[in-house]
Amino acid sequence: MTTVFITGASSGIGAELARRYAEQGAVLGLVARRQDVLEQLRQSLPGADQHYIYAVDVTDHNALASAANDFIRKVGRVNVVIANAGVSVGTLTEHAEDIPVFARVIETNLIATVATFSPFIQVMQAYAKEYPCRLVGIGSVAGIRGLPGAEAYSASKAAVISYCESLRVELRGSGIQVVTIAPGYIDTPMTRDNPYPMPFLMPVKAFSVAALAAIGRGDSYRVIPWQMGVVAKILRLLPNFLYDAVFAKARRKPRASET
Repeated sequence: MTTVFITGASSGIGAELARRYAEQGAVLGLVARRQDVLEQLRQSLPGADQHYIYAVDVTDHNALASAANDFIRKVGRVNVVIANAGVSVGTLTEHAEDIPVFARVIETNLIATVATFSPFIQVMQAYAKEYPCRLVGIGSVAGIRGLPGAEAYSASKAAVISYCESLRVELRGSGIQVVTIAPGYIDTPMTRDNPYPMPFLMPVKAFSVAALAAIGRGDSYRVIPWQMGVVAKILRLLPNFLYDAVFAKARRKPRASET
């Protein structure tokens, strides 16, 4: 029996990952803020009665740890933990009122990833060499090079990528594999209000299929879709003066005060 704990499970990537795992017979622990939406999702899944839901804000670390520990008590060994919860909003450093927005984005996208993994690591170490274990961080291609107007989001996702790399090396030999998934543009509620072209926009169902395959293989790092992986490598190689000239005039995601 496969057991999977997913944060940010109520919509978008998290909900679709839950559907794919449930179709494979996995037992799920689903975390999001909205109890009613989580319950609707649970009822829509195969084997609804075997899944557990936790209405928790991932920035409440004590509540998140309680949810994780409850899931561990109920299912015993845990296979996969996916730190998927995240927020995306435009930010500009020159606006002082955006500083709390920066803090919220970093807290949700980065610190909550750490808080999601923390309760599971020592437990997994007891059985990871005999029982497949994955810790999955959801980064973004926006973490590969900083995007204008997305200062907080780009910084948070770059930090997730580096954090997961550090954790992967730290846990080498333990049997716990750390997988970093860097989505490109995926068709979800988070991206539908982006006021700019989104190359290689991928349906969320197709993304979930590719993500499950990468997690199953234990890939250390995977950009999905692969076309965005090629673009990301090219962008990383561009000299700063050229990257700056190309992206300085790019359209930007609205700030919170503009939506």
